[in-house]
Amino acid sequence: MKLQPKEKVYEAWTAIEDNRVSLHADYATVKSSDDSKEYIVRFDGDVYASDDNATYWRGYPGYPVVAVLMLQGRLPFDAEVAHLWKDVNWKEINTRFKNRYAEAVAFVAKERSIDMVLSEKAADEVMAALEKLPLTIKRKI
Repeated sequence: MKLQPKEKVYEAWTAIEDNRVSLHADYATVKSSDDSKEYIVRFDGDVYASDDNATYWRGYPGYPVVAVLMLQGRLPFDAEVAHLWKDVNWKEINTRFKNRYAEAVAFVAKERSIDMVLSEKAADEVMAALEKLPLTIKRKI
């Protein structure tokens, strides 16, 4: 399985903190940070599919899938760190930075005076756990 850019962990935290994820028995809906889109994440065992661009076109778990995995308890979720990333319009910021995600995260951190040491550590823990999960990412289930 390909891994997403680590910066997508921050977007997953924002989605959870903003209550944009609705988890159901075999699927979830995740609203985008600007509320312009709603993604559907389907799952069956270790198989996940989503109609977000990263998951569908690039074949790695995009932030909607990562958020679902956190809420399912399959990935670590540090509520204290996640709260620092509440209310971020990632669509606007990623567009401004032409999808250079590391620059977008750095911008938000600077604007909010977020200590990146704690956030980076938590994001690294999520990425390490994600790498160990026996997931299959598909376009559709």
